[in-house]
This record gives sequence, C-alpha cells and structure tokens, in this order.
Amino acid sequence: MVQRGAEPVFSPFSFLIINLARFIRPNEITFSGVNSSPAMLACLLAKRSYAFDFTYINVAGGVDPAPSSIPLSSSGPQLAQGSRAIFANEDFYDLCARGRLDLCFLGAAQIDGAGNTNVSCIGDWHRPKVRLPGGGGGAVMLPTARRAVTWRTEHSARTLVQRLDFVTASGGVAGLVTPAAVFERRAGRLALKYWNPSTTAGRIAQLTGFAFDAAAAIPAPPPTPDELRALAALDPDGRLAAGLSL
Repeated sequence: MVQRGAEPVFSPFSFLIINLARFIRPNEITFSGVNSSPAMLACLLAKRSYAFDFTYINVAGGVDPAPSSIPLSSSGPQLAQGSRAIFANEDFYDLCARGRLDLCFLGAAQIDGAGNTNVSCIGDWHRPKVRLPGGGGGAVMLPTARRAVTWRTEHSARTLVQRLDFVTASGGVAGLVTPAAVFERRAGRLALKYWNPSTTAGRIAQLTGFAFDAAAAIPAPPPTPDELRALAALDPDGRLAAGLSL
C-alpha cells in the first residue's frame, strides 16, 4: 500500500485480497479451497476487520480457526488451530450440495465471460500444452454453492478468455477479482464493477479477452484503515505478497 496525499492507494496485492474479502456478507458460511492463498487471506482479513460475524470453513478442515501463524499454503495445518469444529472433505461437499454453502472461493486458470472456469488443461485435451491439476471439487461446488467467486493474479487475455480450452466447471461465477479489476455477474455475464484506481476502464478492456459491460463501473473504494491493518498483520514481512507473484 502507498499513500497519495491523505488517501491510501491500493497495491496490486492489497487490491486483490481486500476486494475478495468484500464479497463476504454477514452471517454467511464461506469456504476457501486448496491452492487458494488469496481466498484464505481474504477470509482471515474479513474476520479481523469487518464488524459482522460469518462462518469460515477452509480446506484444511478448520471452522473459524485462530491460526498461530499464517501459512504459505491454504492447506496448512495452522488453519485448523483453535477451530470450533473439524470438517472432512465429504462434509463441506455435502454442505454445498445441500445448498447450505453461501460463498465458495474457487481458483481457475482460465475464466470466460459467462463465468465458466478451466483448471484442466491449456490447449487440446488430447495434446495439451499444459496439463493442469484438474477440477477437484470445483465442478461440484461452483454450480451448487449459492455464490462462487474466483480470482487471477494475472489480468490478461490468456487468462480471461473468450473461449475456454476446456470447461471444468460451469454454472457461472458470481464474481472475479484480479489485481486490476472486480467483475460481478449480471444477466448471465461478468460485468465490470470496479477498476483499480491506478488504471482505467479502457485499459481493463484492452487486457481482457472477453467482452463485458462497463456502463456502471467506477473506481474501487479505497482500502479502509481496518483492512490495511489486518492485511499488514497477516503478512508483516511481505512473504505472502511476494509468493503470489503479482
């Protein structure tokens, strides 16, 4: 974070984490999955900086954990410390399938304008350029969670695409956050909601592979002191920010 006059200004890292956290609503049940460090940080930030309660379940099994330290991995055992309960994988899949999971943070390698995601392969399935880890629970959780939100640390036309190389999960994400922009689902498509004030809506359009509605978009509200304090406490030495390679 830097300061411009009296107003705090987002860094790419703080924009990503804080705007993911802003999707969390009071009294919701929220989940962050494997290989999801940005979502993990967003949930922990929201616990520290927002004046409302919500339930946070993570893929390590913790329910509202109080970790003694913040791991680089979103599956670190610290994320079970101080938990009110421990969930097994089948427990949060069952919770989601029954329509009880309000917000699910799911990663993606590619996202299209309809909010479908690819975490299976880049290129042709039979002769891929890159074989990705696969959907895990994403193909089940994206269409059954009440809302799903994804992110990319790189905002480019190779990650935000007109057509997916492979459809791993469909059903449409409710939101997408990058270091430069926030999109939300409107009328079945991802529309621009906010852009990072360090860029412009026109530049976002140049960097995005799918067409989107930007008519109602505005610069993102600046980070609050509580959000910045929480993020600084979660990543005091900057190792998590560096590890995300923004």
